[in-house]
Order: sequence, then C-alpha cells, then structure tokens
Amino acid sequence: MVGWSDLPADLGDTAQVARLSAHLPAGALVISSDLVRSVATADAICGDRQRLPHDRDLREMSFGDWELKTSAEITETHPELSRAFWTDPGETRPPAGESWTELTARTSAAVARLMRAHPGRDIVAVAHIGVILAQVAVATGQPAREVIGQKIDNLSVTELSWDGTGWTLGRINHLP
Repeated sequence: MVGWSDLPADLGDTAQVARLSAHLPAGALVISSDLVRSVATADAICGDRQRLPHDRDLREMSFGDWELKTSAEITETHPELSRAFWTDPGETRPPAGESWTELTARTSAAVARLMRAHPGRDIVAVAHIGVILAQVAVATGQPAREVIGQKIDNLSVTELSWDGTGWTLGRINHLP
C-alpha cells in the first residue's frame, strides 16, 4: 500500500512518456500532487504546456498504519477491517488513514477549485490510482466498491469531461 510515502516514479520507458505527452491536449494546463512520483511524471510530460503548482489535495489515499505494508501483512494484523476496506470501502478507514469517502471529498474539492480557477480549460492532472478511481466514481455515480477493482496503469490516461451540468467518462486506463 503506497499512499503518502514519497517514492520516486519509474519513468524509464521514455518512449511511453513521449507518446503520452504527444497524446495530451497542446493547450492544457498540467498539475500534479506534491508527491515526487507525480511531480516527476508531470514534469516529464509537460512539454510546452503551462505547469500549475503542485496540489497536496491530489495526493493518493492516506493508508495510515497500513502504509508500505503488503496485503498479507494487513490481513494478518487487521483481518476484518482489511476485508471491509475492499468490500465496503466507503467509510472504512485504515488505522490513522482516510476512507474512500474522505479521499473523494478531498480530491473533488481540488477538482472543483481547479475548474473555478481555470474555466473552460483542459486540465491534465497527474494523479494516483485512488484519486483517479474516486473521480471515476463521482463521474459515473458508482459506489467505490464498484470502481475499486478498475485497473489503472502508470502513464495511462483516464478522460473525464465536464459539460457544465455533469461529468462524462471517456476512455479509462488508455495507454497512448
């Protein structure tokens, strides 16, 4: 479980980084969480796009005491809580961490703030799996338990569009 630990990004596939950068809208604004893996990825794909300051509210879920532990370790120490975390993730919180509901509220506030500050602009948010899935859940109206298993690869694109009244989910986990 890697949440707020500041681990580096693996950007060794320079061809994939270049394809991703070329795929993104030319006039988009680029923002990332303040964690080094997002910052480095955003910097690598930014190109000539305007780079916005890092946003702490775009961080991955805080896994608290489960941070950097394996599923087996978590299951051993918290068998019922770990099962509830995956089967009913809404309000279930790792010890000293945050729930999916809290993650969604935090990241949705960041998205709303960005949209107010940059109306009508394309925004490329270099974010984490939990952040992406939380926003997919918001866009589709699905509960976290239905989107939690969706695969999100590194250097993939998930497209969410706002039409002024609601979200539309485009491609998810697209690898350019």
